Amino acid sequence: MLIMKGSVPMATWLPHHWEPSFEGRSRRDQRGGRYSAYLPDPLVTRRLALPDELARRAFAVETAVRELSAGSRVATCLEGLARFLLRSEAIASSRIEGLQVSAQQVALAELAQTDETITRGFTTNAQLVANNITTVRHAATALASASAVTVDDVDELHRALLPDDKHHGVRAVQNWIGGNDWHPIGADFVPPPPDRVHALMADLCDYVSGGVHAPLVQAGLVHAQFETIHPYSDGNGRVGRALIHTVLVRRGLTPTALLPISLVLLTRTQDYLAGLTSYRHDGPADTDAAQVAAAEWVAVFLDAAAVAVDQARQLGASVAELASEWGARLTAHRDRSGVRGAPRADSAVARLLELLPELPVLTARTVQRTLGVSFPPARQALEELAEAGILYRKQVDRGTTGYLAREVFDLLTFAERKLASTRWDTRESKPCRPVPGTPRPGD
Repeated sequence: MLIMKGSVPMATWLPHHWEPSFEGRSRRDQRGGRYSAYLPDPLVTRRLALPDELARRAFAVETAVRELSAGSRVATCLEGLARFLLRSEAIASSRIEGLQVSAQQVALAELAQTDETITRGFTTNAQLVANNITTVRHAATALASASAVTVDDVDELHRALLPDDKHHGVRAVQNWIGGNDWHPIGADFVPPPPDRVHALMADLCDYVSGGVHAPLVQAGLVHAQFETIHPYSDGNGRVGRALIHTVLVRRGLTPTALLPISLVLLTRTQDYLAGLTSYRHDGPADTDAAQVAAAEWVAVFLDAAAVAVDQARQLGASVAELASEWGARLTAHRDRSGVRGAPRADSAVARLLELLPELPVLTARTVQRTLGVSFPPARQALEELAEAGILYRKQVDRGTTGYLAREVFDLLTFAERKLASTRWDTRESKPCRPVPGTPRPGD
């Protein structure tokens, strides 16, 4: 049941008492006392009136996102690289130590999922990250294409993100953020009581399924509301960030999860937390205070989206420039070898060159499957690109040679490091969260 004032939903802080317990290491851990849990407004019926300047800002950023996704070579490159940005998300979101694995290792582990001849070149941790990326992509795609999103669908996404979690499904206990592990007294934030969670999640899913507000505004409100409800015992951050991409894909703003908004939010932690705190207003949803609270959060989210567009554009342009350089490199190699300057557009080597940003690690077997050609032309295309200095050979198993576009992995690593810098430039500020090290020759 939601708190109402007349016919208007009202966000409020609900007073509760925590019973003392003998669990815990000290008297402070065992103490009881008062705390307040926050009950947010529902989203479906929430009225939103953004200031004119912020509404124009939302339109401008959305236009920039659409231009980024509008069939250009940059967009094509970014679609191929989207899963590697998911890798960075998986690592940044994980509490497991030692997951700072390279994009090259993860790519090899991903390839091993469909090519059983590959057993070397990646660690167990790289395999864990690769499995996580594959599972999340499948789950997020299903959620984005569903006619309507349900609570069960979000539960499935949670299960995909945290398959080993002991508590799947919406929580049946009170949780909290900050403070200590034993009680919510003095916590930074206490989400709604467990008996209110399912109704709030049903409302959230109804809102995700609709299109009342502009796509970026909708994605921002979904994320803030989800993090406020905090419906799971663990993994709320990961699911909440995945829902951003779900909304953007459902609304047709991005074809894939190619916009690294969530990574920008992870870097701008202070602004992010301040925005969420502002969002959690107290009182009726139709008041000026409630509108200001929503606007403050939307402003933070739009700023993150604008940075994400700029960073994605830079990465896509870098990859497109690299692809152009590859073409020149291949032409020069063919000239030196006495072959005509450019391969036929329908040849295996030309088609393979186009695919390298999306598939920067290959074997002859995967080229056969991807291009629908026999082994000899597949192997010949790979060898030609290797001889041209575009691909690098790496023994991935006895009798199996892998071919790697190392320059793609280098660009990805530099992009991830920039996205973890509060100034988006590692020369001005170092990465503020775990990222891969600077690429070294031969890595």
